[in-house]
Amino acid sequence: MGSIRVWGRGRGRRAAPYASLAGWNELPGRVRRQHAAPQRRSRPEGNEPAHERPRRTRGQRIRRLLLALFVIFFVIPVLLLGLAYWSAQVPAPDAVQSNQIATITADDGNTVLARIVPPEGNRTPVPLAQVPVAVRDAVLSAEDRNFYTNPGYSTSAFVRAARDNLLGRDDAGGGSTITQQYVKNAFLSSERTLTRKVRELIISAKMARQWSKDDILAAYLNTIYYGRGAYGIAAAARAYFNEPVPELTVAQGAVLASVIRTPALLDPETHLPQLTERWNYVLDGMVGMGKLSAKDRAATQFPQIAPISAFTDEAAHNANGLIRTQVLAELRNAGISQQEIDTGALRITTTIDPRAQQAALRAVHDTLATQPDQLRSAVVSVDPRSGAVRAYYGGDDGVGFDFAQAPLQTGSSFKTFAVLAALQQGITLSYPINSAPVTVNGVAVTNVEGESCGTCSLAEAFKRSLNTSFYRLAETIGPQAIADAAHQAGIPEQIPGIAGRTLSENGGPPALAIVLGAYSVRPLDMAVAYATVADSGMYHTPFIVQRVVRGDGQVLLDRGVPGKDQLPAQQRFSAQVTNTTISAMLPIAAYSNGHALSGRPAAAKTGTTQLGDTGANKDAWMVGFTPSLSTAVWVGTARPQAIRTSGGAPIYGAGLPSDIWKRTMDGALSGTPAERFPTTAPSETEGPFIATPPSTQQSHGPFDILAPPTTTAPRRRTPVPAPAPAPVPAPPAPPRQVEIFPGLSVPVPR
Repeated sequence: MGSIRVWGRGRGRRAAPYASLAGWNELPGRVRRQHAAPQRRSRPEGNEPAHERPRRTRGQRIRRLLLALFVIFFVIPVLLLGLAYWSAQVPAPDAVQSNQIATITADDGNTVLARIVPPEGNRTPVPLAQVPVAVRDAVLSAEDRNFYTNPGYSTSAFVRAARDNLLGRDDAGGGSTITQQYVKNAFLSSERTLTRKVRELIISAKMARQWSKDDILAAYLNTIYYGRGAYGIAAAARAYFNEPVPELTVAQGAVLASVIRTPALLDPETHLPQLTERWNYVLDGMVGMGKLSAKDRAATQFPQIAPISAFTDEAAHNANGLIRTQVLAELRNAGISQQEIDTGALRITTTIDPRAQQAALRAVHDTLATQPDQLRSAVVSVDPRSGAVRAYYGGDDGVGFDFAQAPLQTGSSFKTFAVLAALQQGITLSYPINSAPVTVNGVAVTNVEGESCGTCSLAEAFKRSLNTSFYRLAETIGPQAIADAAHQAGIPEQIPGIAGRTLSENGGPPALAIVLGAYSVRPLDMAVAYATVADSGMYHTPFIVQRVVRGDGQVLLDRGVPGKDQLPAQQRFSAQVTNTTISAMLPIAAYSNGHALSGRPAAAKTGTTQLGDTGANKDAWMVGFTPSLSTAVWVGTARPQAIRTSGGAPIYGAGLPSDIWKRTMDGALSGTPAERFPTTAPSETEGPFIATPPSTQQSHGPFDILAPPTTTAPRRRTPVPAPAPAPVPAPPAPPRQVEIFPGLSVPVPR
């Protein structure tokens, strides 16, 4: 029978016996609950066996979790790293191909425009024994003071770099050892990813075991980038001091060691204070390392730096050199570093159309061949539907001044933006404007030889380029509206290298003279702005680089990929406004001494600016377009002076610039369909003053002369066909690939 137990302390209450699942005996620690009052659970007696499975304690659960994390995050990675370390192969430094020439081609991918041959292509390896010990010590002081004792990587350096970044110290060393830096530059890319860092650590650790420290240091000094296009210490010694490596001094060696960290930000010509600070840090480090005495440190003076030498690529000495400069600038703006340009064996496909480029070159050379030597010209052609630069000429000196980027007064070619602004305000082409002379602050604004149409339509005044009529138009619509329309069309608000805002009077609102082209604009910008008009008000950001591919096939840039590298377009004007403007521009090319294009319509505007109050001209323009090509042409001189033909006659926009424009456009568009412009509503182009007959008078006005005096018949030029593209030499045999890491190979010369 079940036993009767006493429950409770001092209460004398007894519980009735009951049958349990195990028999009539109660389980230890269990008792029947009484209905009279709640009872407390008793502790199990020590001599009775437990029948329940014990639960894990919190400590046991934590230990099991820590063990699992240890296996996942330590044991498995260590095994994987060990496998990767065992499989990694480290080649000799001289087995790595260093000649990485970048090629710039036209849009066909075959016509070579220029090549970028980095100095490392002619790198001269220098044995470590020829590098002065003081120079070696300076490099160690700057980059890795524990180089000869660390295992190829440094945990403390990573911690120190993180600490210095948090504290904002700019003069501390980086987190990578010299071995790691060499591995990254010789075998890996500069991408900031965990995979790349792991590869760097593994190869560095194995290299430190297989190579001597002197071998690693020699390879590092001969491959690292020092700025100024110098790869290797021999090129750096020439670039900064015009000295051979064995003759470098302590001070010079400290300069070279200083620039390794960030060459672009420590160049002596642009960042001398920062370089001097870094130079002092390197020398102080040498004292701390025991490699330089305090006395010698105090006597060391900052050395004299040689000026930057000119680029030696042969394309830089012709017109294509300026294209190369624009390509390099666009690559940097796209995030492609100088190191990638110099070491990536890039294939750079530009937007340049070989036929259009040749047409521009021949137009300039043939037109100016018999003219005074001081005359200069610029020609830029842009595709209105994309913003792609199809032809670019800024001069024949590839390292000289680029006139396509020169801010120049535009004369009456700027009146196009006044027409756009007027149409935006509801003024139509039939709007009547008085063309009588205007006096402003005692200065008379006149037309060519006092020409006047009385009161004629805006369209007629535009065709005749009547200064007085447009000055009155500017008073009506406001000069700021003209500036705004020009900015909308594509004239930038800031020109690189030029202080202040464009189209403004000392940063304030523009003067009324803006309508006569008094403010400076670049030929490139005029071609782009007119292209916006040609594409019914759609603005496209200009670009000259279409695609960039590394030698290993990796695509760095592709403008043809929507949503990635493709530049977005913006509707800046309504199609009605631009198409109406085009209709007013259509007669001007033929009206300007017969420069209509062969077999196709074209909208255009000339411009001429005066040399002070001398009565002579200094800048002459012709800017015009078809639906598929917008071209701006400027003719002038390097320094402001009177521009005259070989016969002594003044040069006007309707003269030599129009000759060049017609030859360029006819040559570039030869063999292509003749496209028509969109039609415009009659109400915008027809009115009581639209049919006013043009005047036959000729004269010389102060800002622009659309049709200069001439006694000869209008000249018509025969289009010059573009020569066939030169054959491209066969590419060299590809180098043999050696795998140094699973999935990572380096080229080795055959």
